[in-house]
Amino acid sequence: MKQRQLYVETFGCQMNDYDSEIMVCLMEDKNYVQTQNINQADLILLNTCSIREKAEQKVYSYLGRLRGLKEKNPDLLIGITGCVAQQQGKKLLNDLPYLDLVVGTHGIYRLPQLVEEINKKGHQICWTNFDYKLNNATHPGPNQIIVKANLAIMQGCDNFCTYCVVPYVRGREISRPVPDILEEAGGLLANGVKEITLLGQNVNSYGRGLEPKITFTGLIKKIADLPPALSRLRFVTSHPKDLSVELIRAFDEVKPLCEHVHLPVQSGSTRILKAMHRKYTREEYLSKVAELRDVCPDIALTTDVIVGFPGETQADFDQTMDLLDRVNFDGIFSFKYSDRPMTQAMKLRNKIPEEVKSARLTELQALQKNISLKKNQALVGQELEVLVEGPSKRIAGQLTGRTRTNKIVNFACETVSRGSLVNVLIEAASANTLRGTVRHE
Repeated sequence: MKQRQLYVETFGCQMNDYDSEIMVCLMEDKNYVQTQNINQADLILLNTCSIREKAEQKVYSYLGRLRGLKEKNPDLLIGITGCVAQQQGKKLLNDLPYLDLVVGTHGIYRLPQLVEEINKKGHQICWTNFDYKLNNATHPGPNQIIVKANLAIMQGCDNFCTYCVVPYVRGREISRPVPDILEEAGGLLANGVKEITLLGQNVNSYGRGLEPKITFTGLIKKIADLPPALSRLRFVTSHPKDLSVELIRAFDEVKPLCEHVHLPVQSGSTRILKAMHRKYTREEYLSKVAELRDVCPDIALTTDVIVGFPGETQADFDQTMDLLDRVNFDGIFSFKYSDRPMTQAMKLRNKIPEEVKSARLTELQALQKNISLKKNQALVGQELEVLVEGPSKRIAGQLTGRTRTNKIVNFACETVSRGSLVNVLIEAASANTLRGTVRHE
């Protein structure tokens, strides 16, 4: 039987990357092979994100370009999955008649059956039900070299931050059973994976409702004890209100756990944090940072910041800038606030003018760029362990990898392979990357 070609375009976060990997593996079992050439595809899937307005606009722009491909090849199937699919549902099929398939966030494991039904019956399908039974994931086999892998331990969110659409498009929080997670992690390790990143909208709350009872830190320790030994373990995303003393201590106690935590603050103003329904104050956040650095002085901290939340005054913004100065984050992901469907913040008054949001974002990013540059320059002359991920995409003839603190390092070396752990002497630094020379191969 002739193999069909599958093209997948992923928008958004690591959770979407993980879901895309699963969809590719599921369709490979149905005689589809992944292609990087969209013009050769028999099936195109857009795995989407709607966490911010800009991300959603990218999806619609991309969908518009696919219309011509469908006109040239009427047998081509086009599907949209993920958060935009969940949010818009049948409206997508009504607005875009060249679409064949809409699959929400809980429907990816039904993808092969849905595609088969379309091929047989020729009609459009929309599946956006919430199904709270978590399936075991599937990953590429040992014939494919994978250095790093994502592993979802839960899905959904119960926090209902006023700006966030996640609970409405991903559903309520549910944790995967421990045996399922350990089985998946063990399979990854058996296939040679050196680094695993545990995924969830709020990994800190993992374990609620499970029997026997277990905490997120307990799960981390179980994964760290699996054979063969795991080189590195990471997790995202961590909610500050649920960052426990037990988890903070794990950065000292669990050897594979990397010295990096992504801890989204969103704002440096307690007043705005309350309006966001974040359930912690500025002072509580700074206290958590101090506790982390007491336990692990070299820990790298990254964060998310939203500027221009409804009602944000200049004084509120100044507090955010001050918090960046105090914490000295290694990096930030920063965004202008945008209204999201179904959220409480969409109903708030005192929306900030676009020009004010843009000016604040520019000022914030300039400050952080300077902080990141100084922190990276302080690493020049140090020798750091780097996990080799492969050829650098930006510097021809060089390899790239990351430190345990999640810093990107580019270096020249012809005698090391993907998945190797090498020591690199850092010789130069920018705000975003490091450059160096391998010292010991």
